[in-house]
Amino acid sequence: MNLSLNTMNAPVSPILEHAQQALSDSLSRIIHDYRPAYHLAPVAGWMNDPNGVVYFRGEYHVFYQHHPFEAKWGPIYWGHAKSADLVHWQHLPIALAPGDDFDRDGCFSGSAVVCGETLALIYTGHTWLGDVGDERFIRQVQCLATSTDGIRFVKHGAVIESPPEDTIMHFRDPKVWQKDDHWYLIAGARLGDTPLLPLYRSADLHAWEFLDYVDRGNEGDGYMWECPDLFRLNGRDVLLYSPQGMHSQGYERLNKYQTGYRVGRLDSAWHFTGGPFIELDNGHDFYAAQTLEAADGRRLAWAWLDMWESPMPSQAHHWSGMLGLPRELELHGDRLRVFPARELIALRQALLPGTPPWSDPGTQWVSHIGGDRLEIHVQLDLPGCADGHLGVALRCSAEEESAEQTLLYYDGSLQRLVLDRSRAGMHLDGQRSVSIDPTLEQLELRVFLDRSSIEVFDVNGHFSLSSRIYPRPDSLGVKLLASGTGGRVSIPRAWSLGSGWL
Repeated sequence: MNLSLNTMNAPVSPILEHAQQALSDSLSRIIHDYRPAYHLAPVAGWMNDPNGVVYFRGEYHVFYQHHPFEAKWGPIYWGHAKSADLVHWQHLPIALAPGDDFDRDGCFSGSAVVCGETLALIYTGHTWLGDVGDERFIRQVQCLATSTDGIRFVKHGAVIESPPEDTIMHFRDPKVWQKDDHWYLIAGARLGDTPLLPLYRSADLHAWEFLDYVDRGNEGDGYMWECPDLFRLNGRDVLLYSPQGMHSQGYERLNKYQTGYRVGRLDSAWHFTGGPFIELDNGHDFYAAQTLEAADGRRLAWAWLDMWESPMPSQAHHWSGMLGLPRELELHGDRLRVFPARELIALRQALLPGTPPWSDPGTQWVSHIGGDRLEIHVQLDLPGCADGHLGVALRCSAEEESAEQTLLYYDGSLQRLVLDRSRAGMHLDGQRSVSIDPTLEQLELRVFLDRSSIEVFDVNGHFSLSSRIYPRPDSLGVKLLASGTGGRVSIPRAWSLGSGWL
């Protein structure tokens, strides 16, 4: 990990230097039981949303919401890491610290763009006008900071003071992109309990004109749409956002908040018309996704692999929060398909022997596959599986009584793929699931296990399930499982995975 503060002899503010020293002082207290080996996580302290993902001078930079002094949410800084290959990451000095009049109580989420030879950060400056934590009295403005080396940033203050309605206080998470000769900025805003998405335009990132509201919520759409992102794929517009206040319905929207998208069209009057809201990931922990158009044209996405008000046992270990794996997004019809970034195959180390198909009722240990850093390919042959469960148990303990295990299985009667973490470790419960086409004969899954996470991808990109898990370090086993009649499960391929840190 690179925690050096000496970058091109640039001056370091006392606030940033103090925060960086706090991270260094925390290193000796970190407990590594749950620390990911190949996911982005903070050196110490707290992490939430990815703030800005950008490709600058041949490297990917990811910024993130960060509180360096404690493993809980507090006055927010911008953490910073970079990678040349999307696989191996290096921590950089903290990029932004709160404390000026315009961002006194937090440098909230935003985005990063390249303007000529300059890297620009556009973020929300947050101020409590009443008691800390009282969201009835806040001020939020959009701010600009720039850097010529991609590491040390100079603040330029607020560039958008307020949205058109003076009564709007919640006004945050700007996402900026360039089209032709202009920059565009979309943000989330809240008027009463109505979510709004204001759109702005600028020629220089400093002076912005309000164009219109791209969209606004209706009854049942929640009260605030955080972290909006608007981009084009296959000639269509995709509006990605994270609503707060939507209610669950059946198996859908079971998390406190969600991240999802709508596919449609942004017309010449700056109004978006699109289809229904679709969750981008169906696991327990996935929020505040942000995308980047890579140099080769792929649309990449990152998200916070946690959820507000969820158990976070790593807080007792002096760190908290991680980001999910980078994902590739493709548009097929009116649905996004999601794939783990192709670069991630570079994590693979030893190829582990697969297993033959298995269907006997009960469970079978897979003795040659185990660990806390794995990529496992699971194949489910579904014909005849009309009842019972068919799948795998992961991160299993050797104890049979009250054994730890994370279950991933097809439920024949429900025709759903289920991720069950009710016995996956400390303080966890609950299932998440996705519907499976009843005509499908074979389901193929790519499963990524890190020390405290599981991410499941359909090989055809139809869905993903991402969740945190907190098993004991010695719960490392893998089992095949079946009950009922029909169907077969196998693990055709598996790999142990290396570290993602330089």
